[in-house]
Amino acid sequence: MSDTPRPGRPPTLVVGGGGLLGRHVRTAFERSGASVRTVSVPWHDPVAARAVLRSELTSFVDSSPDDRLNIAWCAGAGVVATPADELEAEVALFRDVLADLRPALRPTTRLAFFFASSAGGVYAGSADPPFTELSEPRPLVAYGRAKLAMEESLTAFCAETGSVALLGRITNLYGPGQKLSKPQGLVSQLCLAQLRGTPLPVWVSFDTIRDYLYVGDCAEMIVDALDGLHEHVERAGSNAVVKILATGTGVTLSAVIGETNRVFRRRARLRIPGAGSPGQARDLRVRSVVWPELDRRTQTPFSVGVRRIADEIGLAYAAGTSALPTHVSEISIR
Repeated sequence: MSDTPRPGRPPTLVVGGGGLLGRHVRTAFERSGASVRTVSVPWHDPVAARAVLRSELTSFVDSSPDDRLNIAWCAGAGVVATPADELEAEVALFRDVLADLRPALRPTTRLAFFFASSAGGVYAGSADPPFTELSEPRPLVAYGRAKLAMEESLTAFCAETGSVALLGRITNLYGPGQKLSKPQGLVSQLCLAQLRGTPLPVWVSFDTIRDYLYVGDCAEMIVDALDGLHEHVERAGSNAVVKILATGTGVTLSAVIGETNRVFRRRARLRIPGAGSPGQARDLRVRSVVWPELDRRTQTPFSVGVRRIADEIGLAYAAGTSALPTHVSEISIR
């Protein structure tokens, strides 16, 4: 993606702008010259969260100077191990927000909506990797089922309103800014464990394969996608487009550990509890066959991404910041 500012870009509202992906999406849009808004949402209180989002979305739609606008939904507190009832509440809130947004749109509104879904969540039980957008989704746990339910709700919303959406099934994101208190972010947790010299529990086999996508690269793909989404759906014939956002390269857990060992010049201390983690497929290689133009970019090498994470966590560790958790009992690699 070019960093040349384009003032003609529509304004963008980033929901979940405080998370790993949301922060990088916000930065990528700002760098492109677009006007960006974020919203602070009390996610712990669904009633209050809906009220805040209703107000912010209505105001955002009304503020559009030419009826063009983007929404990037990068929110999502759930991980693979999140209980089903918590995920059901997240799905219900998303549906309520879409219901509130529907009457706020004008007949002339041209809305492009990005939704951050999960490739690992929806394809965990699918057959015959590498998986593509044509593979049948088969979630193994409530997390993947919740993502599919939200995709379906957004698809119906677009059919009813004439809006367009990109359902971005993202592989394993990694990069600076990972919230280390959540049981996810394998690369970041390995770097933290290396710095502390403490053992990290590993619940899956060392030949487990994932596609690791640098978060900054993913953010740029999202900006490019929203730029061209209206034109793409005209060619695709559907208002909601499913797109796998990935590198297309599978990396084993053993290789991930080896790279962090190389960066820190010592072997990580690992604890092998001996029990597998539910919902974790061994092989989650993917290959996107939809909108291939989005994939034609220079990707951040995995070694470079790991080094950036190590540098960031190293600075926080040296400063003794309270943002670093004391321990994480289980890591989800999706």
